[in-house]
Amino acid sequence: MKAIILFGHGARDNRWREPFDRLASLWRAQHADTPVELAFLEMMQPSLEEAVTSLVSGGATQITIVPVFFGQGGHLRNDFPLLLDACREKFPRVNLSATPAVGEDLSVLQAIVDFGARSL
Repeated sequence: MKAIILFGHGARDNRWREPFDRLASLWRAQHADTPVELAFLEMMQPSLEEAVTSLVSGGATQITIVPVFFGQGGHLRNDFPLLLDACREKFPRVNLSATPAVGEDLSVLQAIVDFGARSL
């Protein structure tokens, strides 16, 4: 079974996660047959390992992690690969893959441009 993890940085203020919760709700409404979990690098739960554990316990065998970051900064270049490798070691029978940061996708950048244009 395929599943997806939306992976964010995390913050001390719980309100910061509200758009992530909405994003997961949108995913569930549009892709009900593919489970989704949120995961955070720091300061918020669940962690990446906790999210993978949850999906695997639900039967997931192929998990794609989508870093909801604007770009590939130090966290995605240094911290994230270590977390992903640890999950791969813990779940060797699960196919764990990751996309680039969402902010590197042209359609995401265009959506931001369109958002700005609508505000004029």
